[in-house]
Amino acid sequence: MAAQAIHQFAECITCHAWSPDHSMIAFCPNTTEVHIYKFFTDKWEKLHVLAKHDQIVSGIDWSRSSNKIVTVSHDRNSYVWTQEGQDWVPTLVILKLNRAALCVQWSPKENKFAVGSGAKSVSICYYEQENNWWISKVIRKKHESSVTSIAWHPNNIHLATTSTDGKCRVFSTIIKGVDTRGPHAGASVDWKFGEQIAQLDLSPTWAFGVRWSPSGKTLAYAGHSSMIYFVDDVEGSPAVQNLALRDLPLRDVDSFCF
Repeated sequence: MAAQAIHQFAECITCHAWSPDHSMIAFCPNTTEVHIYKFFTDKWEKLHVLAKHDQIVSGIDWSRSSNKIVTVSHDRNSYVWTQEGQDWVPTLVILKLNRAALCVQWSPKENKFAVGSGAKSVSICYYEQENNWWISKVIRKKHESSVTSIAWHPNNIHLATTSTDGKCRVFSTIIKGVDTRGPHAGASVDWKFGEQIAQLDLSPTWAFGVRWSPSGKTLAYAGHSSMIYFVDDVEGSPAVQNLALRDLPLRDVDSFCF
């Protein structure tokens, strides 16, 4: 049904995200807008249009618990959308980017989200109650090219990224006052914000698509070379297995890989 839903709406979909119960889909039809559709009996009906961006929307993520939608765009802006009655109300996000935002994903606890960009950086965004906006801390000077995809570790602190420089990296995103040092946090709290935990230089081409296993013990990422790389023990002594596929290019990695 997912494929039928996406192809029904437009010839070109730049990005999409499903609602927590999969009854609705939010997508950008290669414009500045995000359309939200809901399935009724035998057809999809448009319920909302989110219109705030000035350029093509390049990333959408729909949180599972809080029912918030975050969008990013080539206009270098991001908005968090909260449903109030029949309307979706946007809240500004301060990204601090000078190039297009390319991808976005909520953290597992949904108290942060990450935005990859063409500025060779990643913005880690969190809510500031006093000013009623989302602000960010930026991981800079690590990537050599655009950040194409991001994936949160189940611990809500480690973040994996892929880039058109062919590398996959893992960073600490711990933020004082946002992340707590709980009994199960482990060694992850020993890393400072923005500190690079690992760098994997396995792909000879652009790297696209990255995903952690549900346990967080294995990291998988893919690229234009039609290879998927499975890496165990990323933080210690990485052990790598490769899977070569026929089709080019690979643009994403799904949880079904694990």
